[in-house]
Amino acid sequence: MSAEFAVVVVAALLVAALVAAIVVVRTRRVVATPAERAVHATLHTAATAARALRKGLDAESARAAVPHLRELTGAAGVALYDADATLLAHDGSIWTDTTLADAHRAAQDAATRGRRVLTGTAPALVAQPLLPDDGEMLGVLVVVSTTRPGPGLLGAVGEVARYATGQLELAELGASRARLDRAEVLALRAQISPHFVYNALNTIASFVRTDPDRARELILDFADFTRYSFRAAGQYTVLADELKNIDRYVTLERARFGPALDVKVQVAPEVLNVVVPFLALQPLVENAVRHGLAGRRSGSVTLIARDEGADCVISVEDDGVGMDPEALRSAHADALDTDSGDQNAHVGLTNVDHRLRAAFGNDYGLVVETAPGAGTKVVMRVPKFRPGVRA
Repeated sequence: MSAEFAVVVVAALLVAALVAAIVVVRTRRVVATPAERAVHATLHTAATAARALRKGLDAESARAAVPHLRELTGAAGVALYDADATLLAHDGSIWTDTTLADAHRAAQDAATRGRRVLTGTAPALVAQPLLPDDGEMLGVLVVVSTTRPGPGLLGAVGEVARYATGQLELAELGASRARLDRAEVLALRAQISPHFVYNALNTIASFVRTDPDRARELILDFADFTRYSFRAAGQYTVLADELKNIDRYVTLERARFGPALDVKVQVAPEVLNVVVPFLALQPLVENAVRHGLAGRRSGSVTLIARDEGADCVISVEDDGVGMDPEALRSAHADALDTDSGDQNAHVGLTNVDHRLRAAFGNDYGLVVETAPGAGTKVVMRVPKFRPGVRA
């Protein structure tokens, strides 16, 4: 080995050792003291328990949560009961048939009274209700201590119970949000105009004898339209699928109105995979068709989807009767009613606006530009990507 090569090797080893030392120092600076390490461990344990509790309180989530709840309290044993004092899971080697029977009675007592219950001495049991400030009983946390519980343990049990209650409330909030989303989609499905269904079927019937091939095509379009609109999928879809369904709707309306209805669609290819709320475009296009043809021999509708940096902007515009801008200032769905007398389409617009804001924030609601006799333009802006929103 030459002297020069040896020097290079030694220098490289020194640099590697220095880098390793820096990494170790920086890592130690993140959690440098015993107190900081204890805080870090506690937060990690709490976060792990939260992941289980955010799924709601059942046997599976309780089994996943009790080891971490026991670690947070520092107790010999922990058990979780539901609101009816039914045992869901327990953790710790201290549990016996006798201890479980005593814990069950303490959980029943705490659930009935709605307050903490202490029983026994060695071991001692602390039964703490999981009770929100303004809600119903969610469950009971029972902690087993080998010594008489002091203020420290009682305080820890109370704080852990409050933390668990908060996570369960968030789980219920998430479930309520999901139920609301499903209800809003069901509302939109219910608002698909019965007149459209009736007229589409009449139009198809009129072609059965005069043009059977055309009637067959329209039947397939109608079947695909209804299959998509009443699918049992999630709350979101991609823009490409929404546009396919809009194309079916327009095909059926064109079969009815013929050249009186002029529909133009311009879509940037790069936004076809953007995620949008399910059935977000249907109320916009159906509303535009009605406005475009209301009391007129012909009307036009233009749908444009364009790429605007981090967002996709979709506009649906008609050249029809327009609406009163003053009515649009009201937040109530019935304030969007017009002389057409068809309120459902406007309720649909409010529904879509609410779902956009709920999914993406207030910057992403509908914007309506209109005036009496000047047509209507509805603009929908959605982000190209939003964490947690998937088709």
